[in-house]
Amino acid sequence: MTLTLDPMRWWHVEPALPLEIDLFGAEAWSAETWWAELAAPGRHYLVAHDDAGALVGYAGLLVNGADADVMTIAVSNAAQGHGYGGVLMRGLLDVAAERGARQVLLEVRADNVPAQRLYERHGFKRIAVRRGYYRTADGSVDAWVMRRRGDG
Repeated sequence: MTLTLDPMRWWHVEPALPLEIDLFGAEAWSAETWWAELAAPGRHYLVAHDDAGALVGYAGLLVNGADADVMTIAVSNAAQGHGYGGVLMRGLLDVAAERGARQVLLEVRADNVPAQRLYERHGFKRIAVRRGYYRTADGSVDAWVMRRRGDG
């Protein structure tokens, strides 16, 4: 199956919301948050569509000078396991390089091993832990701060 990446635009927000809610639950971004992100300076978002044109994922980046931060990366549960997360990550890394970023940072849940492996495959290394960063129904989960420098 072929994946097509396009810049995320306002008309992608509504189709992305069910995916956002399914993957992130109570932490899901609202439509208003998406609108603010798309309008904010330095933000670069991508959407991924499959052969049938269905939105199967999205990812976003904030570039601020030499630094870039991965804001989000998501692939629908049904489309996971096909390398789409890697395609989205490569798209973000290309944007970061085009915009002159020398390092890319992100936070990932300490219990999200598949995401950690994805990031490690793309040259990210763990540099810090943020204790209790993600709130859960029964407490909190730490975040790993990961960084990728230069060309990886």
